[in-house]
Amino acid sequence: MVTDIDLENMTEYVEKINVYNDGEILCYGKRDDKFDKICVAWQDMLSSSRQMPAYGVSLHGETVKALKEGVWVEFGFDKSYSNSGMPFEKLLVSVVPEFTGFNIIRYNKKAGYDGRCFYFDLVNNDMSQLYDCLVKQ
Repeated sequence: MVTDIDLENMTEYVEKINVYNDGEILCYGKRDDKFDKICVAWQDMLSSSRQMPAYGVSLHGETVKALKEGVWVEFGFDKSYSNSGMPFEKLLVSVVPEFTGFNIIRYNKKAGYDGRCFYFDLVNNDMSQLYDCLVKQ
């Protein structure tokens, strides 16, 4: 049975974080200070947000190609979780500082990055704090 979790508080279940910056990948585990800083920035960003229905879907090939440009953050879990009945082992987000809403792309073993996404409206906030956390050493 897959455990359903709240995405606003998902960082308590995260085991590793991958940051993609124009195709270069940095990986952080729970023992890294940067891991904690990213988790705090994620939670701060979502503090007044609301989850909404997502209209977009991800296509695995297109998503893998898109990871080569821009800044992305991927949250990895030690097992499969779900939200709204949609399972995942990883969650991927394109981080654009001025965005006030964004899709969360699900990854699972069966379909890769193919499938429905989650969507968050940041309600009077943007992604700039998370972006800065990801790109600054």
